[in-house]
Amino acid sequence: MASTLGERPGETVGFRTRTDSAVSGRTRIEVVTEGLLVRRLLADPTLDGVGAVLFDEVHERSLDLDAALGFCLDLQRELRPDLRILAMSATPDGRAFTTLMNARLIESEGRQYPIDIRHTRDVMHPRDLPEACARAIRQAFTEEEGDILAFLPGVGEIRRTQALLGEAVPVFLLHGEQTTEDQDRAIAPSDRRRVVLATSIAETSVTVSGVRIVVDGGLRRVPRLDSNTGLSRLETLKISRATATQRAGRAGRQSPGIAIRLWSEATQRSLRPQDVPEILVADLTDFALVTAAWQDVMGTAPDMLPLLDTPPAGVLAGGRELLRELGALNEAGQITALGKRMVGLGTHPRLAAMLCAAKTIPERVTAACLAALLEERDPLRPRPNMPSGASAGADIRTRLALFERDDPRADRASLFHMRQAAKRFLRRMGGKDLPLSPMPSHAGPLLAAGFPDRVAQAAGEIGRFRLAGGGSARVQANDGLAREKLLAAAAFHTRTSTEITLAAPLDAENLTQTLLDRTTEQVETSLDGASGRIIARRRLRLGALILRDRNTEVTPEEAQALLLQQIAADLARALNWSDPAFQFQARVAHARATYAPHLPDLSMAALADDLAWLEPYLAGCDRLTQVKALDLLPILRSRMDYSDLSALDRKLPPRLTLKASTHDIDYTGAVPTVSARAQAFYGTAGTPLLADGAVPLQCALLSPAGRPQAITADLAGFWKGSWSDMRKDMRGRYPRHDWPEDPATAELPKPRPKR
Repeated sequence: MASTLGERPGETVGFRTRTDSAVSGRTRIEVVTEGLLVRRLLADPTLDGVGAVLFDEVHERSLDLDAALGFCLDLQRELRPDLRILAMSATPDGRAFTTLMNARLIESEGRQYPIDIRHTRDVMHPRDLPEACARAIRQAFTEEEGDILAFLPGVGEIRRTQALLGEAVPVFLLHGEQTTEDQDRAIAPSDRRRVVLATSIAETSVTVSGVRIVVDGGLRRVPRLDSNTGLSRLETLKISRATATQRAGRAGRQSPGIAIRLWSEATQRSLRPQDVPEILVADLTDFALVTAAWQDVMGTAPDMLPLLDTPPAGVLAGGRELLRELGALNEAGQITALGKRMVGLGTHPRLAAMLCAAKTIPERVTAACLAALLEERDPLRPRPNMPSGASAGADIRTRLALFERDDPRADRASLFHMRQAAKRFLRRMGGKDLPLSPMPSHAGPLLAAGFPDRVAQAAGEIGRFRLAGGGSARVQANDGLAREKLLAAAAFHTRTSTEITLAAPLDAENLTQTLLDRTTEQVETSLDGASGRIIARRRLRLGALILRDRNTEVTPEEAQALLLQQIAADLARALNWSDPAFQFQARVAHARATYAPHLPDLSMAALADDLAWLEPYLAGCDRLTQVKALDLLPILRSRMDYSDLSALDRKLPPRLTLKASTHDIDYTGAVPTVSARAQAFYGTAGTPLLADGAVPLQCALLSPAGRPQAITADLAGFWKGSWSDMRKDMRGRYPRHDWPEDPATAELPKPRPKR
């Protein structure tokens, strides 16, 4: 745009990107990335001095675009009705945007020359794409006229294609990692015929002058959630039919053109109609953070933002849970002071949390280098052309050394980008001119600040670790980290099992405050089987891990509390429930059900629910055996006053006196029962009654050997009915005992003389 005005960038038209900027006091139009616009809105939510926001190529639907558009529409709705918002796209269907924005749709056909679409055979594997692309370019360069624009997924493929073309063809490169000058050189008009090798940056954002032929590799790199690191990483995917049409259209801007697609017509029919919006497939942790920050400055809840698509609830909830674990959100989902600092760093929240944990200059340098390592591809990852030698292993400290010296095993492109990224992070942290001299000793604590759920603890077998977030992972047994007790893991690779690929050791005895703030300390008790004493251990937990486990002294107050906890867990086993205690409990239950509902509830559930009644009797106790020795009956009786106890003993007595003997009454069943030999009931005409006649007593008649023969709650009816059958049986078995025809009026048998 600046060139059309005959100016340099930074005058009327300026720009800002993550790596470069050109603005001045004269700048009226500022071109920014969607990510920078999001940060600008959070820092200046009213967009003071801005009259209009133009969103170009909105059909690409990046996560930052959706967030920025949602924020601008919310700002327009709440504070800035004067703010003009324009969404532009070459995609014909703009109905979703007109509905969301409540705006008119203005269509312009423009000028498009006819394009000859040509398909080739499918490229079977992405690694074969540079060769196929170079072959198609050489053929088109020989047989056709005009400049050639070739689309490749990334810089690596571009450079391999460039090498295959050699010097016979003038080649220019066009990608997002170039300087503005190099990009301008690639798109500027030229007197010479040329080939431009480009990433998807050339799909819509720029017009490459003189292009008549497009060679489309059919692939692009898009951000996707990487389960290995928990970060968004670029993934190579097939393009959609809409993107293929967009790319082909670059050949018909200035004259009739040719589009050579490096895939078959059958594959063309199988392509997705449209690219899936990033908000539906990407990691939403950063989205959750920036929307929480927007709520903090504007008051608009995230679910009230005007968005084209509703983000997946599960993925969004997972992002918010991680933010809470990192300390960026509180339990109510509101952004914290730490979260606000993290937003300003413009990177994934995990890396931002790690950067914020760095306090000293050496820590900041180390954190910046670690963030760069994790944001870029591992420079020591295994590659087919890697020089022979020992594997780099999983120790991330080995990679930190690459910031100060080269390594023949390192990928040079990754190394370059990694160092540049580290400098960017340092600038954001206020360390612009600091040398890249990371301290390996800081690596573990800093990684743990961003990946607390990936702290790993040795789990017996060499190389096997338990993870704070649950599950397990391993490093190779010959890896230098395999014998460490505690690791801060940052990256995984999942094959048949979860393998730790990047990590650093942690000192379990000297944990940083940042990590300690995410731990919980608990006193856990157990019963020593030999002594019966309460054993207390103070355990420091991080998620599923026990970082420290030590014996601790138990104060009398703690002992009582711990004993009460043990008792409440199993009241029946913890206390000495003698038969008199059980019977008293049962008598009170019958009394509550019949005549005295005001009596205390002595059921097991009620007693365990509130053990205040037992606390005075636990003074000086420090073991369950002492609790077991307590006489429970008087303790239970003390819960009732004298009058209620007297009434209970009178109405529901523990024993029943018959003509010549006294017998225990069993109250533990549904009906109180007295058991005695049949002879004990002789002379008792009817069933004894309890509770002033309200509760009948069940009688169990036993044989002379003490075995039950009959149970009745109607003794008078039994004497008249079933007794004759029992009498016949008993007379035959026990002839020496008296078996009268009418026991109701019979005299008690006289004791037999002793021999």
